[in-house]
Amino acid sequence: MGQLYSYFRSSASYRVRIALNLKGLDYDSVPVHLVRGEQRSDAYLAVNPAGLVPTLVDDGRVLTQSLAVIEYLDELHPTPPLLPGCAFERARIRAIAQTIACEIHPLNNLGVLNYLRDELGMEEQGRNAWFRHWVEKGLATVESLLDDPRTGAFCHGDAPTLADCCLVPQVFNARRFACRLDHVPRVMRIVEQCMALDAFQRAAPAAQPDAE
Repeated sequence: MGQLYSYFRSSASYRVRIALNLKGLDYDSVPVHLVRGEQRSDAYLAVNPAGLVPTLVDDGRVLTQSLAVIEYLDELHPTPPLLPGCAFERARIRAIAQTIACEIHPLNNLGVLNYLRDELGMEEQGRNAWFRHWVEKGLATVESLLDDPRTGAFCHGDAPTLADCCLVPQVFNARRFACRLDHVPRVMRIVEQCMALDAFQRAAPAAQPDAE
């Protein structure tokens, strides 16, 4: 499939790894260590001027932004579908995914947490409280979206979709920061179902070549 520039703990990279595994696509992992600032190196900025991960390079074509990459993979390799069903059903799947990727994640990524520390002088306790507030609130919204007859073993139906690719990494991050999760039982049931699958296990941060 090409090269995936990734960081083992990046939830956006984690989403794409899950999608690649669900599609059965092989790829070369190219680690970009975000904490060491490798995303700001001239070499990486030549690949992705935004200095973000993931970046997928497929036959010389450079793709960025995790949801765009996953939809690209789904169009190019439609089996198994990550956006199945009619237009209305696909919109529901995207809504769950975007609640995570557009509402929760941007408030808590590394750049935001570093800004709170370096520019606003926020201590670790305050940064962690910030993180937990937005994650717990956002996951409560996801929980309400899952209170729907179209929810099955997974976020939508009985096979993983784009929504599950986003949900599992977000819960991984929630656990890292000791967020409260007892208020989202549907979310946790689905995550457990996902993590029973090999594609999700192989995508997990601990399974990556750059894991620490």
